Amino acid sequence: MTREYQLLRTPGRLLRSTSSADVSHDSPEPSDDEQSDHIPTDLDEEQLLGFDDKSRPRGGWSPSKRRRRRADAKGKARDDPQPPGVQRKGGILRNRIFWLIITLLITALVVWLLLTQRKWKDFGPKDGLSPPWYPTPLGGTVKGWQASYEKASKMVEKMSLVEKVNVTTGTGWAMNLCVGNTGPANNVGFPMLCLQDGPLGIRFADNATYWPAGITAAATWNRDLMYKRGKAWGKEHRLKGVNVALGPSMGPLGRMPAGGRNWEGFGADPVLAGVAAAETIRGIQEEGVMATAKHYIANEQEHFRQPGAEWGMPYGISSNIDDRTLHELYLWPFQDSIRAGVASVMCSYNMVNSSYACGNSKLMNGILKDELGFQGFVQSDWLAQRSGVASALAGLDVTMPGDGEVWADGDSFWGPNMTKAALNGSLPMERVNDMATRVVAAWYQLGQDNETVWPKPPPGEDARPNFSSFTNEKEGRLHPDSDDNSTVTVNEFVNVQGTGQEYHAILAQEVAAEGTVLVKNEGAILPLDPQGWSGQEKPERDVQYRVGIFGEDAGRALDKDGKAWPNQCEDRACNEGTLATGWGSGSVVFPFLTTPSEALLKEFDSTKVSVQQSLTNKANIVASDLKQLDLCLVFVNADAGEGFVHWNGFTDRKDLNLQKGGDELVERVAKHCQNTVVVVHAVGAVVMERWVERPNVKAVVLANLPGEVSGDALVDVLFGKVDASGRLPYTVGKSLADYGPGGQIMWKPKPSIAPQQDFDEGLFIDYRRFDSLSIDIRYPFGFGLSYTTWGFSNLTLKELKQKSLLPSPRKDADIHPPSYSADIPDKVTTYFPAGFRRLRNYIYPYLDDTTIIKTNEYPYPEGYNMVQQPSQAGGGEGGNPSLWDEHLLVSVDVQNTGSRKGKQVVQVYVSFPANVTDDPTGEKVDFPVRVLRAFDKIELDKGETKNVEMKLTRRDLSYWSVGRQNWVMPVDGEFVISVGTSSSLSDLHLNKTWS
Repeated sequence: MTREYQLLRTPGRLLRSTSSADVSHDSPEPSDDEQSDHIPTDLDEEQLLGFDDKSRPRGGWSPSKRRRRRADAKGKARDDPQPPGVQRKGGILRNRIFWLIITLLITALVVWLLLTQRKWKDFGPKDGLSPPWYPTPLGGTVKGWQASYEKASKMVEKMSLVEKVNVTTGTGWAMNLCVGNTGPANNVGFPMLCLQDGPLGIRFADNATYWPAGITAAATWNRDLMYKRGKAWGKEHRLKGVNVALGPSMGPLGRMPAGGRNWEGFGADPVLAGVAAAETIRGIQEEGVMATAKHYIANEQEHFRQPGAEWGMPYGISSNIDDRTLHELYLWPFQDSIRAGVASVMCSYNMVNSSYACGNSKLMNGILKDELGFQGFVQSDWLAQRSGVASALAGLDVTMPGDGEVWADGDSFWGPNMTKAALNGSLPMERVNDMATRVVAAWYQLGQDNETVWPKPPPGEDARPNFSSFTNEKEGRLHPDSDDNSTVTVNEFVNVQGTGQEYHAILAQEVAAEGTVLVKNEGAILPLDPQGWSGQEKPERDVQYRVGIFGEDAGRALDKDGKAWPNQCEDRACNEGTLATGWGSGSVVFPFLTTPSEALLKEFDSTKVSVQQSLTNKANIVASDLKQLDLCLVFVNADAGEGFVHWNGFTDRKDLNLQKGGDELVERVAKHCQNTVVVVHAVGAVVMERWVERPNVKAVVLANLPGEVSGDALVDVLFGKVDASGRLPYTVGKSLADYGPGGQIMWKPKPSIAPQQDFDEGLFIDYRRFDSLSIDIRYPFGFGLSYTTWGFSNLTLKELKQKSLLPSPRKDADIHPPSYSADIPDKVTTYFPAGFRRLRNYIYPYLDDTTIIKTNEYPYPEGYNMVQQPSQAGGGEGGNPSLWDEHLLVSVDVQNTGSRKGKQVVQVYVSFPANVTDDPTGEKVDFPVRVLRAFDKIELDKGETKNVEMKLTRRDLSYWSVGRQNWVMPVDGEFVISVGTSSSLSDLHLNKTWS
């Protein structure tokens, strides 16, 4: 690669910010002056299992067929990624009369606006609902990052302005090989960084593992497996050359059970999600890969998540949320992630309190960087940035993928516009320096300067991964959507799945099995026996055991082109065949997928068991045939995914019912088959009231989203090779309405062009709501059956530290951030180098002309010059260090009273004292009936007893006081500590008070 490719481009206009409707609403517009047997062998380009030969989109859009290049002689599309186009499936949107009507309506609206002299912003969200918090706290104040910041400061000090801009601005969509790429600073030896989706593996990569989804990992309730999954996932990213893994996801939390991306995260409780996120991050970052905590914050539904073409709205949805709810629910797992040392946080598409999350100074400056002491960098979700100077001042450090309002047009809010803003003084050099330093410090913190692990590229070339996100061919374009048509080797087909005992499918299978939840098992019909008759009375005569397998979800997709399986749908955006994943940018490419049908046929002894299959939901099932069967296994599912692509007209689920006639299938089979076992693969809770209490439905298994080893993991549980040890990471209600108004997707924007979603339920989501209103449920949070039985006894509480109202006062930092000259650099240093070849749509930091640079007074946001007092809840990475002081030791004896080895999840719930008053406001503090605060998963042999100890911290025993702006521990009254196996009172076997 020649030198002229090493930095970036776009002469463009002044650094711009959109109107107050499109930017953070705590920021005004800038002036015109600124701007095993299934183990596959290594695959080559001709053998990639089911790879779509078309150009690949990033999650966030689908390629436009209009601009897609023609296929070559072999029928494979050439690598030409295209701008986003919302993917819809026919219907009314293809009707010319419909579009004529729409055109007339829009014309009438425009005329009306002109006649009344009204603007879009007159109908938009109110400004000022999110308080301003400026300036951005500087990074480099935490001991654990001190050495990395010292190294980073020496490097950044030598950088030119354009290099600082380059390392914080993406090069543009499809300008390099990853879904996100920052520019390098070659003069000081800082490389281009590769940022790649997603939470379930390596997006668009070959020969990589398709891991069980986050919701499945959460259902294991197993810290060790969460960590191991993260570590193996991180290793695969490193071996593919990815610097920044875009995961894990802890937002959405799961406020709405039908939310389209709940499956990427770790369930509806902040403690469970926080533990899973922290363990995953520790695993990823031990492999030297930067993890990303996303999506920050309150991005709880896909509908209307962002303005523009995706939903045809001028504004994204605003999640309007109070301070206490933010801290105790949605922020909690991000706080755990920062305490775990996460290198990056991704801000979300939506608004929070009428300010876009990627331009919200309170969220990024005040909470993330001051209160929580975040030392890494904040990156935008792809095209989630809505302003230039305003977003930088609000705390955004990196823009992804670099483009501004439109995909792949090379017109960035930053890039050359940031260079201009620094030169004209509207963007202080202190902020520019801090942005660059945070990126470089994270690089050092993860050891990516180690050339043994991260080899330097050949002279004159940029660092790059060993795969391309934009073609499956070995040879391809290095800058796919530019005007550079030269090709190099872009796919090296490196197999990163491990070998032998380190083969990652082994671990994936273990995670998927432990993430499978048994919720009903009448007559101990499970576990099954390969020779049949397990849990059933065997007839006197020697006859074959007869099994029927029913449902599309048990097998492969019924597609015409079998070669496409299991990657037959772009971004996995369809529900065909067995469901192992949701869809969107969180999905990856299956290297293989074992179906339940295949695994069951292999497991049953064919000499003793006869198996019949009907792998469709629409078969005409004959009652007499069903009555002849000894066992019926019915497979059903429910899918959902990210908002940029739809399946059957939805992204968030329309309801909590089974899809594709699943409920009807269960009813038809269970009506006549006396021993029916229902297996559900789903993105979250499903309502099963139509059939769950039918006498013939003997067992129900919730297998979540198991990834590539679906069938094998399920067989492990169904046949008792492992104990049924999964536990629910959410509540299964009896209807969607039971989750309350806050649990409903907003399907129609309210108001019409600026949707506002008020989180009025506060803390009362999922089991907290059901408990507080005594609503009858089907299965409680934390619930799951085992193949053995358990006893709990001898609960004791030991006070480790006396109660006190507040955390220790925040200490003055004894580690100081790097300091640099605040002088504005000479304009001459920002010109394009002589002879520089510019690539079309590539984003560069250079300028053509600096004569237009002016230094008029910049209208900084309201509150910009206000002196902010450091939060007393802060003072360390993750918050005030005394929040992690251990105050109470909970000890309980657990015994395996059954006949086999098994695993149990011991759960600790806290009920806060009654009649607590918040002193600053004098208001009574309401609490949920009980909240999860600790858990531990143990394995015991039959008859074995173990003493389990868990410690509760100050944070566990505190609430967020809006008046004090701090965590407050009630010192009067009694806490009730309950220990058991779910959030349900009936499963909380022991409790004691602490006063």
